[in-house]
Amino acid sequence: MPDWSIAGTLTVDKATDREDLLAEPVLAALDRHGLRSRVGVVEIDPELADTAEFCAAYSSPLGASANCVVVAGKRSGQVRYAAALVLATTRADVNSVIRRRLDVRKASFLGMDEAVALTGMAYGGITPIGLPPEWPVLLDSAVASAPELIIGSGTRSGKLLVTGEMLAELPGTETVEGLGR
Repeated sequence: MPDWSIAGTLTVDKATDREDLLAEPVLAALDRHGLRSRVGVVEIDPELADTAEFCAAYSSPLGASANCVVVAGKRSGQVRYAAALVLATTRADVNSVIRRRLDVRKASFLGMDEAVALTGMAYGGITPIGLPPEWPVLLDSAVASAPELIIGSGTRSGKLLVTGEMLAELPGTETVEGLGR
């Protein structure tokens, strides 16, 4: 396991020791993919879960945080979903890259209620680990190559510490050049 220097002032525990900080779908996916002992987790104030506040409060570098967004679009009456993970210093290119990948005319961010209902995760803590298996997970190439990342844990009271390599190896994950702008 890396030394997780990006945790700033926080104490890093193994995900095996802090199930309380993980949403149920995240915990199940970590177990299913044999990652729970390789992933770090930190406990945070839920009011500081949003990336900018988190980084400022805990002295964690913004460039090591990655944000997960969930989007949808329709084609022939069928709704198509996807998740995208980009560094916090960039924005996901929804209107071009994701729209083309989903093969839809228009892609939009899911609303809070729909995102929570479909993922089983807390809004502001949604993570690519544990999403519905039929959803493609698009990783920006900078995320896939990152040696250390902080991402959501499915809750607002925790964050996961992972490597880009771990994320890139998950089933249904695609590395996409230029996803983050």
